[in-house]
Amino acid sequence: MSANTHGTTPYYYVPAPSRHPAMAALGLFFVILGAGQWVNDTDWGKYSLILGMIIWLTTLYQWFGDAIDESLHGQYGERIDSSFRWSMSWFIFSEVMFFAAFFGALWWARVHSVPALGNEANSVIWADFKAAWPSALAGATASPAGTIEPFTTMGPFWLPTINTALLLTSGVTITIAHHALRENNRGKTITFMWLTVLLGVVFLFCQGYEYAHAYADLNLKLTSGIYGSTFYMLTGFHGFHVFLGMLMLLIITLRLQKGHFSADSHFGFEGAAWYWHFVDVVWLGLYVLVYWL
Repeated sequence: MSANTHGTTPYYYVPAPSRHPAMAALGLFFVILGAGQWVNDTDWGKYSLILGMIIWLTTLYQWFGDAIDESLHGQYGERIDSSFRWSMSWFIFSEVMFFAAFFGALWWARVHSVPALGNEANSVIWADFKAAWPSALAGATASPAGTIEPFTTMGPFWLPTINTALLLTSGVTITIAHHALRENNRGKTITFMWLTVLLGVVFLFCQGYEYAHAYADLNLKLTSGIYGSTFYMLTGFHGFHVFLGMLMLLIITLRLQKGHFSADSHFGFEGAAWYWHFVDVVWLGLYVLVYWL
């Protein structure tokens, strides 16, 4: 293991052998085992899932705590900083591909699947089918037998537009916080970080209200054909990412209040900010493709 024997930052820090990878794998094993059994109506599955989540989250808490302690003790030099940046970049790229798959599913359904179901050959089988997108009528989205209940599509006004304004504003506040940190203005950084966290929380509450409105007033559900499934898949997973990003920002803000990070060394802050900007950009795509088109 590399050691800081001369009081300077090591060229590349290699931590001592750790139990964390094995414990994280054990926790995920119980999560997957429990989830698989639970969806198959096995009663003990939910307890396995809960146990796995406790093990996994506890391990993550300890693991990140060790990494923070190593950083505060000057063990991370330029090589480690570079590896963190590359790791975060590839992680965000994997998230881009994740959302690209769902955007691709939406595009394929609209441009290929629904029109193909409404072509001349299929009209012999489904004479009443209408290849329209989006549809609020039973039988118009690959349900000629009327198995899909009538529903109303979700437009851009007003909740989605309000949420767009919230996320765009949060992108501004976190940028202001970043510039303040680089100027070593910790008080201003913390203030604008709390504003960013608050905007993320308000976004989640607005999306929750939007879902309640969709279910209760529009009858728009996951079972509402391909429109309903793609709508909730895209907006739901994005909301989950907003929740994760908000937790990242909250932890970074609490660390700032403890005196962590400096004007020259604050990749933890930057990594969370990159992720938050990514969430903003994905939402803009959702706002246009899901709510407007």
